[in-house]
Amino acid sequence: MTHSDAFDEITAAINYPMFVVTTRHRAERSGCLVGFATQTSIDPPRFLVGISQANHTHGVAANAEHLAVHLIPRDHLELATLFGGTTGDTTDKFARCAWSDGPHDLPILDDAAMWFAGRILERIDMGDHTGLLIEPDAGEVRTEARGPEAWVRFADTKDIEPGHDA
Repeated sequence: MTHSDAFDEITAAINYPMFVVTTRHRAERSGCLVGFATQTSIDPPRFLVGISQANHTHGVAANAEHLAVHLIPRDHLELATLFGGTTGDTTDKFARCAWSDGPHDLPILDDAAMWFAGRILERIDMGDHTGLLIEPDAGEVRTEARGPEAWVRFADTKDIEPGHDA
């Protein structure tokens, strides 16, 4: 087994949570499903989101100042399918789901279990993705549900045909 094979096996075994990120630049809204995301600091709070450079959202986020990160409950898998299986190049995803204007005029998904928003501090080239380092400054918890079984996870999205290749 090569180091590449081992890496592929390990990453395929991890059933990490999936997030929907949304952003806005001027009048253009965009959002996508992301699996590359993690907290990077406790004090000050920081979160890193990786967005594919082939993705429509990448182009909007490149000029945006803020980003919202949504944790999707498993009973709303259709949001993951919408934001992961369609492209903003040809589809207005926000016309197909319930959302509201949130802080920084960001689109906030009404069916998200939890979300936070923040200012984009840095953009980091990470290969075929760009990392957006976020400083959270607003958010909402809308559910008491906890634990990995409550959220849309990687295994739940394996069958979604991506709107774009990575």
